[in-house]
Amino acid sequence: MDLTRVYRMTFASVYPHYVAKAERKGRTKQELHTVIHWLTGYDEKALQQVIEKKVDFETFFAQAPQMNPNAPKITGVICGYRIEEIEDPLMRQVRYLDKLVDELAKGRAMEKILRK
Repeated sequence: MDLTRVYRMTFASVYPHYVAKAERKGRTKQELHTVIHWLTGYDEKALQQVIEKKVDFETFFAQAPQMNPNAPKITGVICGYRIEEIEDPLMRQVRYLDKLVDELAKGRAMEKILRK
């Protein structure tokens, strides 16, 4: 896996795909934002700025206001990789977000997605 390529991708370029995936499965953009807020601590205004400034994933996670302390409870397989076995911390954070979006799209209850 070419990590540098993933890290240089802008969050703004992937965000519409997250929205489309959620909405295609009957979930809302607001539910997606709830998941992103929970994981990263970005509020609505900060998330909009990240999208407008087209920050890359490395910057997106490096500048995240508060990564959720329950994020390590996100386990399972995403994109063929078991999340808990990913050694690179940044790649693990990227996959946490991918997994949360995937769970949202699959109709999982928000309480379970947010590890309550």
